[in-house]
Order: sequence, then C-alpha cells, then structure tokens
Amino acid sequence: MTRDKYKFISFIANKGGYVTYGDNNKGKFFGIGNIANSLTTLIENVLFVAGLQHNLLSISHFCDKGYKIA
Repeated sequence: MTRDKYKFISFIANKGGYVTYGDNNKGKFFGIGNIANSLTTLIENVLFVAGLQHNLLSISHFCDKGYKIA
C-alpha cells in the first residue's frame, strides 16, 4: 500500500473499498496498480490508500512469491 500515486507505472482507479490495519483502524483505497523500482523488480497489485502515513508491504506476500528477504 502507498499514498504516493506517482509511484505507479500502471494504475486503475476505482470506487475503492477499505483495508483494515493491524490495530483495527481502516483506510480507504481508491485504486490498484503496479510499482517498479528497477528494471528487474515489479510489485503488483499495490493499493493506493489516501492518508497513509508510510508505505506498507507484506513480507509474507513477498516470500510467497519466491523472494528472499534479508
């Protein structure tokens, strides 16, 4: 999840929905897209969440995709 819409290389806006954080607070998302931080790394299905204080990612999702986390 990110609040920075300019990070997306592709983006599909939608009416959104809500995500629930670990502390049970909710954030509204307004679209989904892909972010690339180099020529070899693509992060797919990233939610655009307005008002998010920090970018959030799931380490377990990366492990499920075969990435090694160090």
